[in-house]
Amino acid sequence: MTSQARPSLELMADQNGERLDQFLARRLDGASRNQARRLIDDGLVQVDGALERPAYKLSFGELVRVAPAQAPALEEPLEIQLNVVYEDEHLAVIDKPAQLTVHPAPGERQPTLIAAILNRWPEVARIAKQDDDADPLRPGLVHRLDRDTTGLLMIAKTAGALRSLRDQLRQRSIDKRYLAVVLGAPDPDAGLIDAAIGRDPSDPRRMAILDRGRPSQTGYETVERFADAALLQCQLITGRTHQIRVHLSAIGHPIAGDAMYGLQTPLIERQALHAAQLTFQHPDSGEVLTLDADPPADFRRLLGQLREGELLLGDQPSPQARRGSADTMNRRARASGRGRGRRTQRIR
Repeated sequence: MTSQARPSLELMADQNGERLDQFLARRLDGASRNQARRLIDDGLVQVDGALERPAYKLSFGELVRVAPAQAPALEEPLEIQLNVVYEDEHLAVIDKPAQLTVHPAPGERQPTLIAAILNRWPEVARIAKQDDDADPLRPGLVHRLDRDTTGLLMIAKTAGALRSLRDQLRQRSIDKRYLAVVLGAPDPDAGLIDAAIGRDPSDPRRMAILDRGRPSQTGYETVERFADAALLQCQLITGRTHQIRVHLSAIGHPIAGDAMYGLQTPLIERQALHAAQLTFQHPDSGEVLTLDADPPADFRRLLGQLREGELLLGDQPSPQARRGSADTMNRRARASGRGRGRRTQRIR
């Protein structure tokens, strides 16, 4: 006997001007607003057939369709080696390797980092019972990194620590710095990319610059230049899915090895993006902590090759579409008072 897929839930907007996330929290039994946002962010909610952001204002009579989440059961604990950078009774920070998915998702194979977290810190499984907004399938996760992005990742070990760290994320008081190797060198050397991001309507696996996307800002500064590439330090001011990858691609400087957003290279097999530094306030003591993680071996090897004069693109010419995109974005750049020498690129 074969099981049938669960049908989508269809709801009709009964008020004008109500936020989509508020509507779902009101109409879905037992759902919190954060849980409603997760459904929207995961691309499971459509309004009259279109993906919208959580703040979208509904009009009376619009049809809201909620697809069934393919939520797996909580993973079984599994011993996976973790590089722990910091740990106490409240939280841990690890240096995540490449090729390790952070949490289960449709189409992703287990095991993921969740299995390793549950094996090393089984107490995190209790957090969801103490905090209604905590995701029981992602215990202890404060934020995420893409599967092939390496570097620092925070894990809360108590419900109080999770609330504190997520509040800091919402208030944008956690300073997250990344290193990225990109095609070409941005002009100017430092800047602020200001462009709303949402799920790509043509491909739900990707994110894209959208007028109706969520406000998103990435600061960048050029650290080192090479023949056809540059090493950037990026500051994640907001924290959208694939944000740095989408923003850098949009201004014509895709990340080396990032096949999804525009640049494959024989010099590295994944996106050259590394979460190198975290600064945050300890959720219990209030102490400001700054933690660092050096890039992994493949990232360092890439830098060594570029310093020796090798090219990201080999003998291939720089893609014309990318150069044109960069020129267009630079023509739209506006002066900004944020940071010395920075210029805001607002992409529409």
